[in-house]
Amino acid sequence: MIAFWVAAALISAVAAGLVLHAAAQAALNAGSQDPTLALYRRQLTEIDDLADRGLIAPGERKGAHAEAARRLLHAADADVRPWTTDAALRKPVLAVAALVPLIALGLYFWVGSPGYPDQTFRSRLAAWRATDPATLSAPEMAAVLQALTVERPRDPEGFHYLAMAHAASDNPSGAARALRRAIELAPERSDLWELLGEAQVAQGGGEVTPQARRAFEQALKLDPKTVTSRFHLARALIAAGDKAGGIAAWRALQADLPMTDPRRGALAAAISQAETGPAPAPAMPQMAAIRGMVAGLAAKLEADPSDGEGWVRLVKSYAVLGDTGKRDAALATARKRFAADPELLQALDAAAKTEPMR
Repeated sequence: MIAFWVAAALISAVAAGLVLHAAAQAALNAGSQDPTLALYRRQLTEIDDLADRGLIAPGERKGAHAEAARRLLHAADADVRPWTTDAALRKPVLAVAALVPLIALGLYFWVGSPGYPDQTFRSRLAAWRATDPATLSAPEMAAVLQALTVERPRDPEGFHYLAMAHAASDNPSGAARALRRAIELAPERSDLWELLGEAQVAQGGGEVTPQARRAFEQALKLDPKTVTSRFHLARALIAAGDKAGGIAAWRALQADLPMTDPRRGALAAAISQAETGPAPAPAMPQMAAIRGMVAGLAAKLEADPSDGEGWVRLVKSYAVLGDTGKRDAALATARKRFAADPELLQALDAAAKTEPMR
C-alpha cells in the first residue's frame, strides 16, 4: 500500500508539473499567432500519409479528410486573435495545480476502497474460466478463449470461437486476426473464410473491401451454397454500379433458400431497399451466434449426415461449450454411422475429449 501512495504522489506531481509547464509555455508564446490553421494543415498531411502507407481504408481516408478540411475552413473563417497572457492568473494556476491532487485524494477516501487488495488479470481470468460461459460478457469470453488458444495453438475451432467473441466485443480487427490463424490451420473450411470476409466488412465500415471480396470468393469456391458469401458478393456488385446484376444474384439466392428459412425476410427487405437506394450493410454476428452456428451445423448434418469432418466439428463444438449431453449424443450417432472408418472414429474420440471453456 505504501508503494501505491508513493506512486500516486509521483503521478500527481508529474501531472501538476505538466500543467505548470503548459502554462509557462503559453506565457512565452504571448503575442504569437493562433496555431490552429497549421495544426489542421498538418492533420491533412498526416491523413494522406497514413492512407498512402495502407494504415487506413480508402473510405476512412475520405471521411477523415473531409472532416479535417471542414475544420480547417471553419478556422480560416474565424476571427484570428493573438495569444495573450495575464500575470494575475499565475497564482490561481499554481493553486489549482496544488489543490487537484488533494481533492482527488479526498474523493478516493470518500468513495474508494483504499484497503481493497489488488485483483490481477490472472486472478480475474481464473475466475472467468471457472464460471458458466453463458454468464460471461463478450470481452470476458474473448479473454478466456485467448488463453485457451495459447494452450491449444493447433486447434482451429478455438480460434474460430475467439473470433466470434471478438466480433461480439465490437473488435473486428481481433476477429480477423483470429480467423486468419484458424484458416492457416484449416484452409479448407469455407465457414472460416466466410467469417473472415464478414470481419473485413466490419473493418471497412460495412463496405465489401477487396480483401473481404477475396475471402467470400474463396468461401464460395469451397462451398457454392454459402449464403452469406453470395449475399455480400451481390452487395459488392451493387456498390460497383451493377445494380441489376446484384439484385439478380440476390433473387437467385432467395430462390435457393427454403421457405422456412428466416433469412428470406431480411433478403426480401434488402432487395426492396436496393431497388430504391443503396444496399444495407449487415452487422457482424454477435456472441449469441456461437451457439447458433453450432445449431446450424447440427441441422446441416441432420440433412446430410455423410460429412464425417462435420461430425468431428460438431462433437468438438459441444465439448467446448460444455454441453456433455449433446456431445455424447452426437458422438454416439457418428460412431454408429462411421463404424467402419477407424481414423474418423479416432478423430471423434479426440474431439469428445476437448476441454470445455472454463
